[in-house]
Amino acid sequence: MKAYVFPGQGAQFSGMGKDLYETSAIAKELFDKANEILGFNITEIMFNGTDEELKQTKVTQPAVFLHSVILAKTLTDFNPEMVAGHSLGEFSALVANGTLSFEDALQLVSKRAMAMQKACEITPSTMAAVLNLDDKVVEDICASIDGVVVAANYNCPGQLVISGETKAVELACEKMKEAGAKRALILPVGGAFHSPMMEPAREELAAAIEATTFSTPICPVYQNVTASAVSDPAEIKKNLITQLTAPVRWTQSVQQMIADGGTSFTEVGPGKVLMGLINKINKEAETIKA
Repeated sequence: MKAYVFPGQGAQFSGMGKDLYETSAIAKELFDKANEILGFNITEIMFNGTDEELKQTKVTQPAVFLHSVILAKTLTDFNPEMVAGHSLGEFSALVANGTLSFEDALQLVSKRAMAMQKACEITPSTMAAVLNLDDKVVEDICASIDGVVVAANYNCPGQLVISGETKAVELACEKMKEAGAKRALILPVGGAFHSPMMEPAREELAAAIEATTFSTPICPVYQNVTASAVSDPAEIKKNLITQLTAPVRWTQSVQQMIADGGTSFTEVGPGKVLMGLINKINKEAETIKA
């Protein structure tokens, strides 16, 4: 079965999507429409902006989403049998399988970016990558810390990201190193994504998601929260709301897709991060760059 996967924040680069804009009438129309919906010229920043400009949360999330979704719409043989997205990428996946319209999804992504930015400004918070430590050890150390710190991204075996209050994350990193982690490195992010620190953003986004029409998809989405196949629009909606404060179960999602018959994984969007993670999760899986 053919699976299509969509990257999240961090995959952006200057010049992204420019080739699509110049060579595809469909792409040009959608990029121009995106500028109208967002109320600013995001294409100018995507095509010619600096890395710093692209790092602004209000730009990054819509930019990665646009590159992924518009690329998918220009593929001639696009016929997904299962889809998944990493964090923000789940919105791209939901357009790809017909759950959300392009316009509705872009508006939600924009609201999500703004809400997350606001939540980041409330309390000093951050994330850290932990390498070569068992998931259970990471979870237990997080649970032992006084303060908010949780496992946030299960990226692949031996690579887990933790998230929470800055002091709690720093203390957890020290304990992870003592426990034998190869690295426990603070990441250059705006705040504690996929942790309880995002509760204000979750509440804000929930209202927007509830007010948006979700259609029955053409194929299941393997959602970050459950790591299982979901096709019911009401359930997809519920999981998407929970996603902001819950961990991204990427390892488990890919394992479940393979168990359900997924044989080839095509990464649609900027970068090749997901291909690398999938190869670490299962060496036998075929990975393709769209």
